[in-house]
Amino acid sequence: MLPAQLPPPLAETDFSGLGPRYRGKVRDVYRPGDGRLILVTTDRISAFDHVLRQAIPLKGQVLNRLAAYFFERTADVCPNHVLDVPDPNVTIAVECRALPVEFVVRGYLAGHAWRVYRAGGRVLCGEHLPEGLRESERLPRPILTPATKAQEGHDEDVSREEIIERGILDADTLEEATDMALRLFQRGSELAAQRGLLLVDTKYEFGRAPDGRLLVIDEVHTPDSSRYYYADGYEERLSRGEPQRQLSKEFVREWLMDQGFQGKEGQVLPDLPPAFVREVAERYVELFEQVTGEAFGPDLSPDPLGRVARAVGLATLQ
Repeated sequence: MLPAQLPPPLAETDFSGLGPRYRGKVRDVYRPGDGRLILVTTDRISAFDHVLRQAIPLKGQVLNRLAAYFFERTADVCPNHVLDVPDPNVTIAVECRALPVEFVVRGYLAGHAWRVYRAGGRVLCGEHLPEGLRESERLPRPILTPATKAQEGHDEDVSREEIIERGILDADTLEEATDMALRLFQRGSELAAQRGLLLVDTKYEFGRAPDGRLLVIDEVHTPDSSRYYYADGYEERLSRGEPQRQLSKEFVREWLMDQGFQGKEGQVLPDLPPAFVREVAERYVELFEQVTGEAFGPDLSPDPLGRVARAVGLATLQ
């Protein structure tokens, strides 16, 4: 249960004393030049490749702590970049050369894949989908639907064959990352099942470490990168054609679509009303507690920026 008064959101950081900053959609990434990355997970939220104007209090804590939780529980499957988690919003990691591809694994027909299928598409990123599937139906097997990471605008769906033909990745790296992604999805599905959930789809990112190892980077199985359904009642809702109960940020996308926004040219990005901002915060906390079985216990500091600065070794804000 969150307090009536939520702390101010951590929407932005600009710590000049930490080296160059890369501002992602959600994370501010600093490179101090010593082989480490300092990743600050802010409370920014994105949808349809747009960062919304309103940040969500505590969201960054949920994402960072949940990523740490899953990195720890998948380390025996695939090595990852985590060195330390000194603050609820901060991860210290190995500086890697990120692969320019997001490895999206789908176990069910949902979200973007369903929208493509509903529009008549039967091939997604080179994967052929059978006729007669229903929204939210389990696929015959998990499929990989990669996307190139756009610096601006929308990411682009791409097949494995196109990745090689366009020289985005070499065949050996693609094969290694694909194998890691599918193994991670299998472990994620097993962990979700233990909590009464179905891991519907998720994305993984990989980077090459200085020692040559391919590591999992960014985040794993968080609500920003994953979609979960509740297993209880799944079959009944599927048979009746009813929407599934889900834990993800898809409900944010659905709210935006109801306001007439899908990130397309000429559409106006709506503001999130305060009541909806709180609902989003509560849904993120719900997901954390549901997938981990642990109470969230947020840090309610009235000065999250100062707290983070101290955690990364800055005595004062710079």
